Amino acid sequence: QLHFVESGGGLVQPGGSLRLSCTASGFSLGDYGLTWFRQAPGKEREGVSFISDTDLYRTYSPDVRGRFTTPRDNAKNTGYLQMDLLKPEDTGVYYCARKDFVGLEYFEANKYKYWGQGTQVTVSS
Repeated sequence: QLHFVESGGGLVQPGGSLRLSCTASGFSLGDYGLTWFRQAPGKEREGVSFISDTDLYRTYSPDVRGRFTTPRDNAKNTGYLQMDLLKPEDTGVYYCARKDFVGLEYFEANKYKYWGQGTQVTVSS
């Protein structure tokens, strides 16, 4: 059974860091690209980072570029979102999703079929 579990969220002060984890079961995460999304209250889900199945390509939304990175450890079947220099506007529920479609629409949420339950990130003083 295909399953994701996101973890690592919490409350952090502006300027702080968090590392989110996305652990997959039921399939090999290394066979797929992995995208992180977030959703703030009252807003649509937005893509923040993508890493390809080969690890050779990564892209980030302009809002997080230079502050977030998205490594992965295929041996642990886990992807990560390392978030540094956090801002209050980074607050939201963060989700991971696997890319199992052909195309470059990495940040279009309606293209993705399988989602985790999400982990809450709150950036506040």
